[in-house]
Amino acid sequence: MLPSNARAAFQDLTVLERGWLSSNNIVLHGDGGGAVLIDSSHCLHAQQTVALVSHALGAEPLARLVNTHLHSDHCGGNAAIQQHWACPISVPVGQFEAARHWREEDLSFLATGQQCERFVPHDSIEAGDVIRVGQRAWQVLASPGHDPHSLILFDPTHGVLISADALWENGFGVAFPELDGEDAFSGVAQTLDLIESLDAQWCIPGHGAAFSDLPGALARARQRLAGFVAEPQRHARHAARLLVKYHLMEVQREPLPAFAAWLESSPTFKATWHLLGCPQGSLAAFGLSTAKDLVGSGALQLQGDVLSDAP
Repeated sequence: MLPSNARAAFQDLTVLERGWLSSNNIVLHGDGGGAVLIDSSHCLHAQQTVALVSHALGAEPLARLVNTHLHSDHCGGNAAIQQHWACPISVPVGQFEAARHWREEDLSFLATGQQCERFVPHDSIEAGDVIRVGQRAWQVLASPGHDPHSLILFDPTHGVLISADALWENGFGVAFPELDGEDAFSGVAQTLDLIESLDAQWCIPGHGAAFSDLPGALARARQRLAGFVAEPQRHARHAARLLVKYHLMEVQREPLPAFAAWLESSPTFKATWHLLGCPQGSLAAFGLSTAKDLVGSGALQLQGDVLSDAP
């Protein structure tokens, strides 16, 4: 439920706040011209996404699906949406060809060991584009850092920002290129500066509820970024825990030998281990240590030799 002072800004938007594994979905209603859906959540929640979007649309057709970036929690429902509505899918220009030909080595799913059903993009979007839906004109802006191809959308007339994983109320998404030894923290800082310059009044993040205290969120994000810049290994350890937790949310439960096999199959987790100096002497030992840390915090459970996601 949105606060009363948000009703004017959100009058022709439906925000479907989702829980992990999924990103939020935003339905931009088209005032007779068909709606546009921003992001489609995870493939394991695809049928729930179809049901939620159907309810939000009512009799309105779905004219287009736009992805802010191609991580599994933001585009995993693309195939189900495409099958149900036969609508075109627009993806960031930097990954259009990789998605069109499904070159998994150039997409994030293989590297992170995450799931995503294949879909077919129709066209691409890039910074400088304008997406017109109903009475709104959404500016497409580059938001490197979390993902080099990621985009955010801004409606200057109503002061509404769709920030994906570039800014949350309490942080931002992992700067994945950093795990491969590439500079991404500067991209995070650049994106935070861009968001501040927009003077947005409302932010719809990729995860969590819409919020209006952008100065507070930006201050918290910059403080978090400063900690990562000062101690990059802190960011790497955070990423390792996130990758393990996300994997267990996907599979729900997994015997330790299968978990060790997943560790070996995830180049991103392996790169994180190397970035940290190969602690515990082996990838499997480091992965198990990371999992046990999550068990200790209550995020996972370990019964015998079976790991499971905490309820």
